[in-house]
Formats: sequence, structure tokens, C-alpha cells
Amino acid sequence: MRLVAWQAADLLRHLDAAITVYGQAMGYPRDLLETRKGYVAAHAHRPDFRAVATLGDDDELLGFGYGYRSAPGQWWHDQVVGALRRDQRRWWFHDCFELVELHVRPDAQGRGLGARQLATLLSGARQSTVVLSTPEADESRSRAWRLYRRFFFSDVLRHFYFPGDDRPFAVLGRQLPLSAPPS
Repeated sequence: MRLVAWQAADLLRHLDAAITVYGQAMGYPRDLLETRKGYVAAHAHRPDFRAVATLGDDDELLGFGYGYRSAPGQWWHDQVVGALRRDQRRWWFHDCFELVELHVRPDAQGRGLGARQLATLLSGARQSTVVLSTPEADESRSRAWRLYRRFFFSDVLRHFYFPGDDRPFAVLGRQLPLSAPPS
């Protein structure tokens, strides 16, 4: 397995494989995945876009992650900022890297791939904070939650509902730079 940095063109070239990994990791139905392709393609052109991928021995995509500078006018940014107090908005979103996606295929999970992807994305981000959202879950049983807590993400907003999704989400954040990846 190898971790590689992706440019926007790489993500777009491997968009079908990335959406497949996303769907497997999140358990989403195929019809939803088709609509996500357009969003991901648009995200690849945002300022300070960064992406990584984990490839297997046969160059099969095992996982990927990406993010960019969060800014007003972006859907996710505006939804979350609108739910925060003024001081929270200023602290978390003044100079923020938005971690949009971080996924590992279920059959490749538990090998530290997500941690490597996350550490690589965050170590190169130039912003002062990073913020993400993840479905609410039992923190002790969810791999994603354990990963984010191991990287010292704290609660920004809990039990938040995005329009069009009936699941509650947590918004988590931490300061950057990442001093050293947790072991």
C-alpha cells in the first residue's frame, strides 16, 4: 500500500473509484452517489484544495481524503457558520481548512490508513484551524470518532442536522498546525 498526494485532476480522473469508496464507507445508496459526483468535481476547484489517496498493490483505491479553504458562499460552510455563535464563527472559521471527505474502504479499515491520510492532509494545510462533520455515533465503537479524538479534535457543534439528511451530525475541529501525528 502507498499513500499518494493527489491534485484536483487526479481526483477527477479517479472520481468513479472515489465515489465507490465513499459509498462503501458511508453505506449510501447508489442513486445518492451519482449526485455526489457533481459536488466532488466542483470541490476539486476550490482554493487551497488538497487530496490524498491510499492505493493497494494493484493501484486499486483503498481510501482517499480531501479538503480546501472554507469560505462564505460554500454550502457546508454557510450551514455550519449559521448555527454557531459569533465568537465561535470567528475562532473556527476565520482561517479554516475544511476537511470534506476522509474514507477508507470497509475491507481495508483497521490498518491505520485513515490516520495516515488525515495526518498527511493536515500536515500540509496552511490554515490555522481544521473543521469537519461526521455522523453522530457511539464514540467508543466508531472508528471515525476514535480517529478524530486521537488527533485531538474537539466538539464545535453537536447533534446538528443538515438540510436533506435526517441523521444528526457532529462538527469537530482542532487548531493547526498538526505538531506530530499521534501514534
